[in-house]
This record gives sequence, structure tokens and C-alpha cells, in this order.
Amino acid sequence: MARSRRRHPALDAIDEAALAEFRAGLRRRYTDEQILAELRASAERLGRSPTMREFAADADAAVHPQTVIEHFGTWNAAKRAAGLSPRRFISREELLEQLRELGAELGRTPTARDLEQRRGRMASKSLVWHTFGSLTAALREAGFDVPVGEERLERAVEQGVALARSLGRLPKMADWKEARRADPSLLSEWQIYRMVEIDAGPWAAFQFLVRGRLREDGVDVRSDGALRRGRA
Repeated sequence: MARSRRRHPALDAIDEAALAEFRAGLRRRYTDEQILAELRASAERLGRSPTMREFAADADAAVHPQTVIEHFGTWNAAKRAAGLSPRRFISREELLEQLRELGAELGRTPTARDLEQRRGRMASKSLVWHTFGSLTAALREAGFDVPVGEERLERAVEQGVALARSLGRLPKMADWKEARRADPSLLSEWQIYRMVEIDAGPWAAFQFLVRGRLREDGVDVRSDGALRRGRA
């Protein structure tokens, strides 16, 4: 079971009003017009309307993209205010590079939830789906190890065995949901539920597969789902 992270005492000591004043002071370092001028200058250097990534990589730009967003709400709103057209096209390779960079940042394969949480920072989930047909296809093309079909179910069973060993019993759906909070690389409990194409009791069928694998490994699983060492 994942342990809850303790909140640092320093965070509780922050005065919200003082923090708001501090942030407002930081924002006053640049006027809106100065930021718009930076956007226009970057566009002129690039020869096109810059993406957030391109603007962040522009060595001559004096403002961070997050500062732009804090002033104008969204990246595209800032570009419209600067008289620049938001770019509606992003190349296939740019999308793949975004996924690779996100994977490096997370230290694991990105999930749809990761993309949702970074809306505005990177391409939308719907654009990835439209370009590659699915997030799985995009991730595989980006070089991530993403199982599909029978391989996907096999991976889920292996993960189920590992979780059963840590719990000392076959995992329930609630156990899986809790484990996924600590390890987002796990398939969701509903993905597994839908993947096991059995009308009556898909999760029980998945537990049955996990039990079979455990027995192959010499672990006895009792009728109540508890694990007991020894040859079945």
C-alpha cells in the first residue's frame, strides 16, 4: 500500500496573502507589452509563430513561457494579443519528441492522465490520438515499451502476481486502484476488467489467471485468495 507523503511544515507556514503579494511583485517585473514584444521578436527570429517549447529554447528571449501564461492565461491568448496566429499544426516528430521528453521527466512511460495534467504545456491528448490513432501507437513509435493485445494481458498478469505477493493474497479491484496511485504505469483496474472478455465476473477471471501463474511458481493459493508458500 502506498504511503501518503507528509506535507512539509514550511508549506503550512506560508502566509497566503504574503505569497499573493510576492507573486504579484514578480509579475510586475514585466509589463504585458514587454512580454508581447518578446513574443514578436522570437517569431521574427524563428520565421514563424513560436510554440512554448521553441520560445523556451530561444536563447534571446528574456521571458519564461510560464510568465507569459501567468500574464495572459494561456499561451495562445498571449500570441493572439501579440498579433501572432496560434500554430494549429505540429509535426509528427514534434509530438514524439514531446512524449520522449515527458517520459524522461517522469522516469516512466507517460499515461493519458499525464497528458491531461499538462494541457497548455504540450500537445493535447486528442491531437495525439488523431495523429497516431491511439496513445499506445504514439508511445510505441516514440520508443516506449507498451504492450498490446495478448502481450498486454500477459503484462497485467505479471503485475497481478507481483501485487499478490506484496499483499499476501489475490488483489481485489480496490487493491489495484490503490497500487496504481503509487505506480501510474500499471493498467487501470477498468482496463483490465474490459480486457478480460468474459461476461460473468471479469475480475474473478483475472484473479484466476493470477492464481494459475502463482501456482506455476510454487505458491499455494487458498480458496479465500490468501497466499501460502509451498507447492500447490
